[in-house]
Amino acid sequence: MTVPIIDAHHHIWRQADLPWLSGPMVPRIFGPYESVRRDYPIKEYLADIAGTGVVKSVYVQANWAPAQAEDEVAFVEQAAKETGWPHAIVGYANLLDDDVRPTLDRLKTHSLVRGIRMQLHWHANEQYRFARRPDLVDDATFRRNFSALADYGFSFDLQVFADQMVGAARLAADFPQTTFILQHAGMLEDLSDAGRVVWRQAMQVLGTQPNVVSKLSALGTFIHRNDPAHIAWVVKETVAIFGADRCLFGSNFPIEKIWTDYRPLIEAYRSALEGYSESEQRAMLHDNAARVYRIG
Repeated sequence: MTVPIIDAHHHIWRQADLPWLSGPMVPRIFGPYESVRRDYPIKEYLADIAGTGVVKSVYVQANWAPAQAEDEVAFVEQAAKETGWPHAIVGYANLLDDDVRPTLDRLKTHSLVRGIRMQLHWHANEQYRFARRPDLVDDATFRRNFSALADYGFSFDLQVFADQMVGAARLAADFPQTTFILQHAGMLEDLSDAGRVVWRQAMQVLGTQPNVVSKLSALGTFIHRNDPAHIAWVVKETVAIFGADRCLFGSNFPIEKIWTDYRPLIEAYRSALEGYSESEQRAMLHDNAARVYRIG
């Protein structure tokens, strides 16, 4: 049995467009990244996935300068016109703007845009920190702008750490018409026994919200390697909380390319899913992403 795959989280880029790639080298959450400080075009992504069973994909915003949100989408759509890949786009919008609707209006003109990612993860470790404070989900301006997403039919790619998940669950409860896609299975960064307990309990809180699904992605972020045993553990725990109908695979390429090739990564996920039924595997590797990101 070989289940076809939708890669629900990857990037392509031109180095010159990304401040964090074209500017000074600074420490990042995923460790040394000299190998990806360059262009990563769609043709290289297609070469990476060749023969792995990936049949469609979703591009997720890669932190171009905030004012270039539409330029990023236009760049990706041009790649789609030329190659047929990717099949859906998650763009960026600043939900702390006075009024986000003009940005959403522009993004809506691009037919492949399905949702928005504004990264909310905050951590006491500055190297892991992205958002300017941990509680943006409770900010009045953020919430006012967030309410507009449902009007545009946009989903929200949610990126938070465990200690932010109670607030994220409250946000999901307050906006039940919006689908939340939790990034990277909740970004487990503390692999101690106590850290795993905290993560699991927070995931259970978030998992009570039926409009939240979880990506099984970027599991090498904090260990800087492709570790099949680690992937299997996180997958098992996440699926136990969210169920097979609310989990979906994403490669996070080319970030994971820092330490692995695409085929070993896919093999690790396929191995982690071996104990599930064929219908459950198909759901997590293909069907859920097709439904969530409205890919025909």
